[in-house]
Amino acid sequence: MMLAERFDSDLALDTNDVNDLAEGRHGNAFTVLGLHAISNGVVVRTFQPGASAVEVLEGGSGRPLAPLQKIHPAGLFAGRMPERTVPRGRADDAPAHYVLAITWPDGTVTETEDPYSFAPILGDLDLYLLAEGTHLGLSQVLGSHATTLEGVQGVRFAVWAPNAARVSVVGDFNMWDGRRHPMRHRQAAGIWEIFIPRLGPGTRYKYEILARDGTLLPLKADPVAQTAELPPATASVVADPTPFHWSDKAWMDTRAERQSAEAPISIYEVHPGSWMRIHEDGWRSPNWEELGDRLIPYAAEMGFTHLELLPIMEHPFGGSWGYQPLGQFAPTSRFGSPHAFARFVDRCHEAGVGVILDWVPAHFPSDAHGLAQFDGTALYEHADPREGFHHDWNTLIYNFGRSEVSGFLIASALEWLRHFHVDGLRVDAVASMLYRDYSRKSGEWVPNIHGGRENLEAVAFLRRLNEVVANEVPGAVVIAEESTAWPGVTAPVQVGGLGFSFKWNMGWMHDTLKYIGHETIHRRYHHHDMTFGLVYAFSERFILPISHDEVVHGKGSLLGRMPGDQWQRMANMRAYLGFMWGHPGKKLLFMGCEIAQPHEWNHDGEIAWDLLDQPFHRGMQKLVRDLNATYSALPALSVRDTTPDGFSWIIGDDIDNSVFAFFRHAPDAPPVLVVCNMTPVPRHDYRIGVPVGGNWTEAVNTDASDYGGSGIGNLGSVAAEGHESHGQPFSLLLSLPPLSTLFLTPQSA
Repeated sequence: MMLAERFDSDLALDTNDVNDLAEGRHGNAFTVLGLHAISNGVVVRTFQPGASAVEVLEGGSGRPLAPLQKIHPAGLFAGRMPERTVPRGRADDAPAHYVLAITWPDGTVTETEDPYSFAPILGDLDLYLLAEGTHLGLSQVLGSHATTLEGVQGVRFAVWAPNAARVSVVGDFNMWDGRRHPMRHRQAAGIWEIFIPRLGPGTRYKYEILARDGTLLPLKADPVAQTAELPPATASVVADPTPFHWSDKAWMDTRAERQSAEAPISIYEVHPGSWMRIHEDGWRSPNWEELGDRLIPYAAEMGFTHLELLPIMEHPFGGSWGYQPLGQFAPTSRFGSPHAFARFVDRCHEAGVGVILDWVPAHFPSDAHGLAQFDGTALYEHADPREGFHHDWNTLIYNFGRSEVSGFLIASALEWLRHFHVDGLRVDAVASMLYRDYSRKSGEWVPNIHGGRENLEAVAFLRRLNEVVANEVPGAVVIAEESTAWPGVTAPVQVGGLGFSFKWNMGWMHDTLKYIGHETIHRRYHHHDMTFGLVYAFSERFILPISHDEVVHGKGSLLGRMPGDQWQRMANMRAYLGFMWGHPGKKLLFMGCEIAQPHEWNHDGEIAWDLLDQPFHRGMQKLVRDLNATYSALPALSVRDTTPDGFSWIIGDDIDNSVFAFFRHAPDAPPVLVVCNMTPVPRHDYRIGVPVGGNWTEAVNTDASDYGGSGIGNLGSVAAEGHESHGQPFSLLLSLPPLSTLFLTPQSA
């Protein structure tokens, strides 16, 4: 449109600038809006679509300075400023001293400082580190932050979108109109930023992005938002900046030793939304406060050292259980605010319980409001679907070779570990990251630069992740869910390893569950499934996982895998858990397994707590509690979990009787003898060699009547005889209960 001649020609803009502002195409609005020097004075320009009039007021006093003229019908206003109040030739980074009074057609007036009068927000060092992908405080510079800038309260926004033609913040505050708040482009790092006065915590927002080809993209949630709307709504929300006051110093000071390879670590894996429903309020999922009231004391009383939560990072689809997250910096609003989650962690630490989070850096969903094609290009993902699309989950794969993406993920990990005092992260689907041909047929994947199948970029990312965590958060652990034989997963990076603290022992889990699922008469033919894990048990620092993956997708419950009638199924499961707690490796058990829930886990349901009215299920719960107590009390069961001198077979070849016996050892501590009878036939007068004489106490008998067993055993203890056996100077003549595991340890002298 042509500008009317009656307007002050010095206030006018180039027609292209005007049209680009009016049509939402302007990629550098800070060059034309706000306060600028002109040839004979100083001008203020503001773009206010739909406004009737705009006046400039003096900041602080509210004294009128000048009315602005409407120089374009789309809503562009401009006017000269009195030189006595606004310095001529003002630099763009000078402080703002004026307020815009905007009159709307209904007569209402909105007052606000001009967002385009503020200096750039991010400094050169921030931009350099962001571009390099090494900014470890990413969440403090990107995203949204309620703050005070140049004496004005508001919210600063910053987002990475290097290939966008224009990025705007939109929300209720500007009628979701992308023309109203286009951002400043910091080209050195591909960052867009703006400070919007008089906004505060709770503000809903998204980014409106115009791609380089002119395509207006679907509104995007903030990748670094610290909180979001309750799904299925998808807007980001400005978080409350009030610092949380922690009271867990005693825990943090001792965390490293509590989580070392020598410590007893027993993890209770939990899906927070379906652990226990709030029956008195419509059978809804609990919030963090209610989980703090119920889950924490339960886990502590059961003797678990840690809770592991399925991913709580914000995710659009609840049926993904959190494993398809889009908010890598935001605790899901399903359970409450970020402060409420911090309080939950604090309460866990007060109760002596650590917190591990499942964390998913392997892939992300393709929802339109998320990271996919974020700025109109494959920014976070690979452009080539042979590298960037995951067929198993219909998700997109992060481009680990891009420094900004790697830095984004590492900063996410640090956010949970530093900001929320989380004690560890379990990295999901590591195998899918390590191999370029993971779950792909020939021709569906791209080899690495050497022609191999290893994903060298993912390897470099994982090594850097573990190095950064070790340096920045001493005492925190990073755990790999890795299902292949990749060497050195828990070996130090300095010697070529990946640097993880622990690795899930998926091979042990598959082999032993296969064994225990066989009818007892057939177990003699599968004896090696129980012993093979000891061939490689000390090649990594292992966690033995009976996780959520083993009780879903038609696999049935842990109890449901056991053969026989109800009594035998319960006895089988008790014996299996006893074997697991005696075996080298830290322990992980999914919720519901501790009470022998007979059906698969349902994320829309809850644990079948009413089963505790039945003796068998109550007995299983008591057994798990006692196994945890024994595990923590006897150093031999944990101190040398990762070294061969912590284990020795005494009987590993009694195939006909399906009996296994082994010792656990620790320095300056009594050994523990673990004996398993995996048939329903009691074995009386079964001789096993032991290294010391005297009485040996039956620390655990999974067949005890308290657990729902038959009560067969050794009356609490048995005296060693001076009869050599199995290369030992003494021996025990034991009664092995049916389908049972015994722990025996010599009494103190």
